[in-house]
Amino acid sequence: MFERFKKKKADPQLYAPVNGQCISLEQVNDPVFQSKMMGEGTAFILEDDTIYAPCDGEISMIAATKHAIGLRADNKAEVLIHVGLDTVNLNGKGFSIYKQSGDKVKRGEALLKVDRSLMESENIDLTTPMVVTNSSEFQLTIVNQDFKVAKGESVVITCE
Repeated sequence: MFERFKKKKADPQLYAPVNGQCISLEQVNDPVFQSKMMGEGTAFILEDDTIYAPCDGEISMIAATKHAIGLRADNKAEVLIHVGLDTVNLNGKGFSIYKQSGDKVKRGEALLKVDRSLMESENIDLTTPMVVTNSSEFQLTIVNQDFKVAKGESVVITCE
């Protein structure tokens, strides 16, 4: 009788924030992500130009340079999506943000768009790491990398 009043348990899974190829952090050409200094996670080779929410949660941070976005998942995992390498040097050029800090989001909802032609003209590596910055608070399972992912559908990390 009281089942409908019980709180639903937060989904412990993080889904691909992009369409593309999933790779390990060790394959990212950046020592900060390779060494997992920012946290445990995975990375992606983008096929298109949009980054989506990997989980239900809240936007906790958008870098002033628009190249990185942080989310606090409903299960309390703190997720950082860093779009491309050395993109901080663009000072926001080439990024369109769809959300604001504090916004609630659902898995698969568009967060930001990347101007791929600008990135290519600037020789920017669009490898996109996604890490759980508070990974020490969870038992993380990283799904085997080197596979094609679909935004909002492919599970890439489980945080229990």
